[in-house]
Amino acid sequence: MSHPRKITLIGTGLMGLPMSRNLMAAGHDLTVWNRSPDRAAPLIKEGAKTAPTVADAIKNAEVVISMLSDGFATGALLADPDVQAALHKGMVWIDMSSAKPEHAREQSALLAKLGVDHIDAPVSGGTKGAEAGSLAIMAGGDAAVVEAMKPVLTAMGRPVHVGPSGSGMLCKLANQTIVAVTIAAVAEATLLAEKGGADPAALRAALKGGFADSVILQQHGERMSTGNFAPGGLSKFQLKDLDNTLAEAAGVGLSLPATQQVRDRFADFCNDMNGADLDHSGLYLELKKRNNLT
Repeated sequence: MSHPRKITLIGTGLMGLPMSRNLMAAGHDLTVWNRSPDRAAPLIKEGAKTAPTVADAIKNAEVVISMLSDGFATGALLADPDVQAALHKGMVWIDMSSAKPEHAREQSALLAKLGVDHIDAPVSGGTKGAEAGSLAIMAGGDAAVVEAMKPVLTAMGRPVHVGPSGSGMLCKLANQTIVAVTIAAVAEATLLAEKGGADPAALRAALKGGFADSVILQQHGERMSTGNFAPGGLSKFQLKDLDNTLAEAAGVGLSLPATQQVRDRFADFCNDMNGADLDHSGLYLELKKRNNLT
């Protein structure tokens, strides 16, 4: 690390909490803020600072990282006059939430008027990747700004500059499309093995290293066969990302049939099966419901 940065991280939920710990472990001077203070309390005990308001948390930062539910939440934050007043020239805002590319471009334009650089840098890897500091980080924005922020980003994972503003969010939508469709395929393979009399754990071991292998097969396949759907990646956020993917596809005149089908299944799981707050590997339960299995 070139030198410690004064960083404020906003949003210390499932992902923001371990990301904050990795920033502190890398030696950065960290301030955290969360709408529900109890979610940030463990980090305060571990040495992070906090402030009574989000504007107070931001005002002395060199770098602000937002890890919120979507682009609307980040946009509402940036629209707050107190937050805008706390910003200063030379600051960098890194939005690591999952949002629409248009939201990233709008936020970048707004911040540019205030003299603040912006990077849209959503992540993939779930809570395990966040804990291990191995997140895939898709960074959109000015290449020089992304390069300057590498000492911050590499504390949390592996950053790759993917293009101009909005490109990070676009690549995250592509990522989520692959994740969702692969979860559906792994669910079908797991159920087929189980009902046909094979051991799903042995199936995963047999496929390891082959063309069908993936992190989703190994991690989410195990979740499916053991019934562990405690949230790592929330199904309601997977549904939100798929809706954003399809909207972006429609905007460029594309039809994505596999994405549409799995999106509809996630909608059923979230809205009709109370699966919104379960892990997205819980799509396995929707498949079992389709097959009249409990």
